Parts: sequence; C-alpha cells; structure tokens
Amino acid sequence: MENLAKAYDPREFEERIYKMWEDEGHFHAKVNPDKKPFTIVLPPPNITGQLHMGHALDHTLQDVLIRWKRMQGYEALWLPGTDHASIATEVKVVDRLMEDEGKTKYDIGRDEFLIRAWKWKEEFGGRITDQMRKLGDSCDWERERFTMDEGCSKAVTEVFINLYDKGLIYKGNRIINWCPDCLTSISDAEVEHEDKPGKYYYIKYPYADKRDEFFIIATTRPETIFGDTAIAVHPQDDRYKHLIGRKVLVPIVDREIEIIADEYPNMAKGTGALKVTPSHDPNDFEIGIRHNLLRISCINEDGTMNANAGKYVGMDRYDCRKELVKELQQRELIDMIEDITHAVGTCYRCNTVIEPRLSDQWFVKMEPLAGPAIEAVRNKETVFVPERFDKIYYHWLENIRDWCISRQLWWGHRIPAYYCNDCDEMIIQKTLPKTCRRCGGSNIHQDKDVLDTWFSSALWPFSTLGWPDKTPELEYFYPTDVLVTGYDIIFFWIVRMMFSGIAQMGEVPFSDVFVHGLVRDADGRKMSKSLGNGVDPLDVIEQYGADALRFMLITGVTPGNDTRFKMERLESSRNFANKLWNASRFVLMNLTDEKIDEENAMKNLRMEDKWILSRINNEASEITQNLEKFELAIAIQKIYEFIWNEYCDWYIEFVKPRLYSEDIEDKNTVRYVLTSVMRDMLKLLHPFMPFITEEIWSHLPGTDERLISSKWPEFDDIRVFTTEEEQIKLVMEIVRSIRNIKAEMDVPPSKKISAQFIPGNETIKRFIEESKSYFKTLINVETIGFSENKESLSDNMASSVIDGVEIFIPLADLIDFDKELERLNREKERLDSEIKRASGKINNKSFVDKAPEQVVTAEKEKLEKYREMQNKIIERIDQIKK
Repeated sequence: MENLAKAYDPREFEERIYKMWEDEGHFHAKVNPDKKPFTIVLPPPNITGQLHMGHALDHTLQDVLIRWKRMQGYEALWLPGTDHASIATEVKVVDRLMEDEGKTKYDIGRDEFLIRAWKWKEEFGGRITDQMRKLGDSCDWERERFTMDEGCSKAVTEVFINLYDKGLIYKGNRIINWCPDCLTSISDAEVEHEDKPGKYYYIKYPYADKRDEFFIIATTRPETIFGDTAIAVHPQDDRYKHLIGRKVLVPIVDREIEIIADEYPNMAKGTGALKVTPSHDPNDFEIGIRHNLLRISCINEDGTMNANAGKYVGMDRYDCRKELVKELQQRELIDMIEDITHAVGTCYRCNTVIEPRLSDQWFVKMEPLAGPAIEAVRNKETVFVPERFDKIYYHWLENIRDWCISRQLWWGHRIPAYYCNDCDEMIIQKTLPKTCRRCGGSNIHQDKDVLDTWFSSALWPFSTLGWPDKTPELEYFYPTDVLVTGYDIIFFWIVRMMFSGIAQMGEVPFSDVFVHGLVRDADGRKMSKSLGNGVDPLDVIEQYGADALRFMLITGVTPGNDTRFKMERLESSRNFANKLWNASRFVLMNLTDEKIDEENAMKNLRMEDKWILSRINNEASEITQNLEKFELAIAIQKIYEFIWNEYCDWYIEFVKPRLYSEDIEDKNTVRYVLTSVMRDMLKLLHPFMPFITEEIWSHLPGTDERLISSKWPEFDDIRVFTTEEEQIKLVMEIVRSIRNIKAEMDVPPSKKISAQFIPGNETIKRFIEESKSYFKTLINVETIGFSENKESLSDNMASSVIDGVEIFIPLADLIDFDKELERLNREKERLDSEIKRASGKINNKSFVDKAPEQVVTAEKEKLEKYREMQNKIIERIDQIKK
C-alpha cells in the first residue's frame, strides 16, 4: 500500500487536488428534487481586485459552510462571479490608455473606450478567480457570472423599468455627492466620513438697510457664499426672532438675501444661524424647497469655481477659500476664525473630499422600499449573526434618503432612457426606439449615464439564477440560505439586496446574514497599502499552504469581531498540519491491504478503543451543532484538540504495543479503530483544511469515493461508551500526574519507577490494577502497589492528589526533600486559590439566588473536592517536615 510522502509539502498536492475536484465536477450543483438545496452567493469581488486577507477570510468562511452542507447531503450551490466595478475599472482603463497611448477617453470616444474596457476585463478579470482556486474555494465555476454579462444586464434593465413604471425611479434636479476627481456622482453609502481639522469662519453679513451693522454667520466653507440665497434662524431663537424678514447683503457679491425662520438650524452651534446655499448642501437644499429659494451653483464638476464666483472663476475651490478669506479680512468682514475638528465626507475610491452639488440625476425613491426590508428583519425572515448588527441595518434604512443611481461614467449598465432630439420626449424601454412615440421622429439618443455598480449587485441573489426568466434554478435555489459578509458593507450591499429581493421576488434573498470582522495586522491596525502592513495571501499559501492559512484565519474568528493576522499563529497552523501528516503516515505504515472484518473488530474492542470511538462520536455531534450556530472557530478548536491530543498523543500511544504484538486479531481491531476514527476526523476537518484531508483520505484503504463528496459523520447511539470515557479519563489524569512529578523532580521520562496508590474505593483500586499496562507503556511504571493510608508508606516519596486517588512515587535519592516541599507548597497555594474562588461564589447570595440550581450544586461539589485535596496536601507537608 502506498504511503504518504515523508515530509508534508502542500505544494506537492494542493494544485493537483483542486484540479481533480474541478475536473470531476464535485463543485457543480444541479436542480435535484430528491435533495434539499443549500445556496450561498459569493459577494462578487471587483474585476480590478486581487485576493487580500479580507477576501481570504470571507471566502474561507463560505467554503467551510458549503463543504459541510455538501457532505451533509444537500445540493449545495456556491455561486461565484465578479463585479464590473464601474469607477474602479474605468480608472484603470483610463490610466492604461494614457500610459500606453497618451490619450484620454474622450480622444477615442465611448464605443472604442468600451472595447478597451472589455479587453481589460478579459485580460485581468480572471486573475482573482484563479487566486480563489488556490485558496480552495469550491465554487460552482460552471455557473460563474459577471454583473455585466447578458443575463445580469437583462435583469438590470428589467428592474429599472419595473421601478420606473411604479414611480419608484425618477429623474430630478437634486443635491448629490459629487467626486471632483472621479467626475461622477456617488451614493451616500459610498461617502466615507473622516474627522479632520478645519476652521469656523465667522463672516459678517451687512444689513441691507444699515450697512455698518452686521449679522454674523459661522461656516466651514466660505467659498460657497457665492451661492447663498438666504440666512436661516430657528423660529424659537430669542436672539433672532425680531430679525426674521429683514434683509442682508452677501459679502463681496452684494446680493440681497432674506433672514428666514426654519426649524433646521441648531441654536447651540456656531452663532445658531446658518447661511443657506441650496445648490451646495443637502440640508440647505431641503430648506430651499420649503421656502422656494433660488438655487445658485458656484462650483464646477472638477472642483473649480464657476462664473458666479466673479473674479475667482476657474480657481480651485480650496485656493478660492484662501484668497476669499484674505479679501474678507481686508474688508473687515471676518469677525473671528476658530479651529475645529469636523466630519468631512470623502470618496470611498480616491479619498477626494466630496462636493455636494445640485445636478440632474436618476434616483430610486427609497421610503416605499425600505419599509418592507425593515419588517423582514424584525419578523426574523432574515436573521443577522451576531444579532447586534441589525441595528446598523435599521439605522441605515430608517434614515435613508433617495438613492442616486446615475453615474457620469462610460463603463457600466447604461440607463435605458431615450430622448427625442426633436421634441425632448423621454422614453423608458429596453432597447433603442425606432421612432418617437410623441412626434414620430427618429432622431433619438440614449442617456449618457450608467447605473451605480451597487444597482446590479443588489440583484445578485436572483439575477444570477436566471431572473427575470422563471428558470428551474431560480425556482430551486432561491431564496438563498446564508450571506457571508464583512460588517463594513452592510449598508452598501445587504440593505440593497434585501429591498430588491423583496420588491422583485416577493421574499427575502437569504435567511441568515453571517457577519464577520476585518483582518487586522498583529498590532490591531487595518491592513492598507499606505501603512505597508498588508500580507498577500498568495505569498502565505506558497510558503505554508492554503490549509494552514485557512486554519489560522478561522481559529481567530468570532462572529462580527475583527481578527489579527499573526505569523506565530500561522506557524502553529502549519505545525498542526505536520502533526496530522506524521500521525497519518504512522497509521498507514501499520495497515495492510487485507480487508478487516468490522463486526469482529467491534466485538474485540478494548477500553481505549471504545473511548476513542465514543469521543469522535460526541465530537461529530458537538461540531455539527457549532456549525449550525455559525461557531466556526469553536468547531475547529474542538477537532484540533481531538486530533492533536486525544488521537495523536493518547490513542496512538495507547495502542502502539498492540500494533507490535503477535496477536493478529487484536492488531486488526486496532487497525480498524485507527482507520475508522481517522475517516471521521478527516471528514470533520475537511471543510476547514480540504487539501491535506483529501490527500490523506486518498491513501486510506477501502476509500472508493472522494472525501469532498463523502457523508458527514452523524451521532451513533451504538458508539456511546460513557463508562470507558470516564475510565480513560482517570488513566490520563494518573499519567499526567506522574509525568508532572517526574518533570518537576528532574527525573528522566525513561526512568523506570514504581508507584503506590491510595484509592478512594474498591472500584478505583480494581480499575488501576487492570490498567497497569498503560502505566508501564506510557510512563515506565514497572510495579504498582496499594495502601489504605499514608502511615504504611515511606516518607521518602513524591506525591500527587487527583479526584478519587492519591499517588505516591518513591524517588529515593533522586530528589531532595526541600524541593518536594517547595512543590507541595505550590500545589497548596493553587488549592487555596481555588477554595477562595469557590467559597466566594457559594457565599455570594446574588450568585446562589440567580444561578441555576445545578450550577450552584456543581460549585459546592468542587469546593468539597478542593478541601479534601488540600487536607491531603497539608498532611503530606507535615510528614516531610517531620
């Protein structure tokens, strides 16, 4: 029988195994009425992106769930795809065009630019999916989608027209977030707010009827005074009530504007009044609507000042601010300047400060869509894990403004709005009209803008399954089961998928939202290019293997919380893989090609065999429960501890003498148990570390299927051996105690010793007698003896106390009594601490009243046990002192 390679080297098999899985169709899910579906849609990474640690965590969590459900017998679909990423991709293509040809996109025109963009997508768009394969993502690549493929584009147009026909999409002249660098509008969700140092400029507005008196306004943006059309004060502000209706002059411009009453001004902020610039502030825009104010724009799309700024025309907005403040100071129209820190909105793509700007844009009316999405979470149709994240969801939807969906870009889904050049009629339909429905003319052009990237992403759970067509896949796989995502895009994406799914499909797009945190560096800082602290997952995979990376990422995760990337944890993960590899090699070396009679082996089980079979049986049940609750880190910790401690460090050591014996029947029992348990533990570990488990599995005799498609272990009542679990637990405690005594006394582990026991009862005595072979094998105890009390024992002994038995080791001249006394005093201090802790709980009335009865009882039992152990230690100390 072929064994594993001597050294664990994931580079030797990870790529081969992934190709095998993909070639054999193990990732592909079909419409299967005989199976229950389980669906995850991959949050589509941008085609401009490369795999980073955030992706690695996000994808590993999804892959664990999909592999687990596949093994449980579900028709498990993990649907992959990529996002066209309007702004990010357009920037890449524009930069490449300038670098290669020295041209702008306007030099080559829209049609040629789109040809270049599609070429760029074909060249680089598959890069991240290739990287996903290296991580082990078991996606159904036969169903891979792209947000601008034919089917998804069809869905986008359909939804746009549906919402327009219902009055939920409209074109309007409203304040939007404008990026002067990207030269496009962006949605509220795409604005990142940062606290930055700034200034309050207290500007003096002369009264129109008395120019030597002034109304003072504090503003952070003096350059927008060219667009001022009113001053607003709160109607309840006693300082200004008498001034309502009076007129002032805008400095420099000398335009008369009125002091109006509105409830928006904060009486405690600045001077309690504010200048109203409807074209450059969203709140001022609303005030302008309420009071029918004039709208004057003074800043261009590129962030420069326009003709309404007079002599400052063409100047950058920040240069204008500096020069304007100088002029105002020269005219003695600045009362004071105050240093402040304030929240500044920046573009999520380029970090340019956003310019609120009045513009003709397309909007989705959000209030009618937000209501059902809020109710769906309140009614538990969709559940957030952890639940606390529904607060972010509610906050965003309850305070949502209409969504600006148009972008002044060329790459993306072009808005299906057409205009007649002869009569200005606007037509909304799927394709270019041949003639105008109003005047019959054929001189028609399409809207130049494209839709926000998130508009198409919002349809991802159903557009990828064939909607608007009623496909078998849509009927079978929708709604999906789990959406795995970072908390940073709850408002970007989850909110939009929720209201889109409910509006178009009539039901929520997923039942659970599993929220994870960010991957930070070892110091807790966010990984970023600017800090230079990013770690490339592909570099890690090359050095340590994908399994080690996956293991490291998941062991540090608790739902919703950030995790830290630490190299020492990665080393530990690699060590675990090595441990598993070496243990598997040992097992395989001791197997034969001969088929073992399972029934006969089960009849000849010894205590340690029953113990390990019972333990893996319990682990299967507990790990399944953990996975069902999205406790992935707890699940992997349990299988890690089982493999490392119980299987490798204990069971294999227990049975080595039996493997080397001449008893063929007993050898076969051991072989059966070793392989049976190994099969189950490989299955339990497979979703987390798929490559190494599949490679080891392929070497086990009698495996006629791939591990990826094998059956997930289920709890089996026949394999419950509670008595043997308790018995082996006592053996392990005795072994640990004697090992500790040897270590503390600097006695070599190989030194043969004898041991004396004072058992708590006859049952324990009989059990220790029957277990002496374990003590000989594991800790070189050659002989054992029993005493009823310490008086019959020599004083020259090291001792240990565990529950149910006292252990004494004659150490003769190997130790001095001072050292033994020191050790016993340490043990006494430990027990003193435990007694103090347990007593504190028992004497705490609040604990006794509130804790469940069984918890209180358990604490009382612990306290009694610690006191018994303490008394025995004190007796031993007294003996040595004598």
